[in-house]
Amino acid sequence: MAEIKDRENALIMETTKGQVVIELFPDLAPGHVARIKELAREGAYDGVVFHRVIDGFMAQTGDVKFGNSSKPSFAPSRAGMGGSDKPDLKAEFSNANHGRGTCSMARAQNPNSANSQFFICFDDASFLNRQYTVWGQVMEGMDNVDKIKRGEPVQDPDKIVSLKVAADVK
Repeated sequence: MAEIKDRENALIMETTKGQVVIELFPDLAPGHVARIKELAREGAYDGVVFHRVIDGFMAQTGDVKFGNSSKPSFAPSRAGMGGSDKPDLKAEFSNANHGRGTCSMARAQNPNSANSQFFICFDDASFLNRQYTVWGQVMEGMDNVDKIKRGEPVQDPDKIVSLKVAADVK
């Protein structure tokens, strides 16, 4: 596994395609990092599917309401329409580039509507810069992200098996 310098600001995501290690950027997006860590510590992302995966662009996940395949509320046709029961987040746009491995929050048209959903960029998506909140970067495991099944919506989607803050992993 990648050497993690700050275990409180790194995530270990087990997916159906393998492990992905993500460095968090609390200096860039403190509110978004806090939310991702809060939901991860609650186990909210465990079982959540990658519901929108566009080749050459990004893999989107994080709908903890309709996208959690292990909960009774799982609704594949509605995955991507929900969030958590927590309030939406104020945008924390920055000059960070949406490049390969960038982790950024998904949102509706309102810039202050990010909640729990996020995406990982496959390739350069700099056209999103300063319009979406960048909160992390894949340090290791992009080869596993590359293997996630594509689709809009994805048929029989891959999922997050578990998402944990590295400090909580022994």
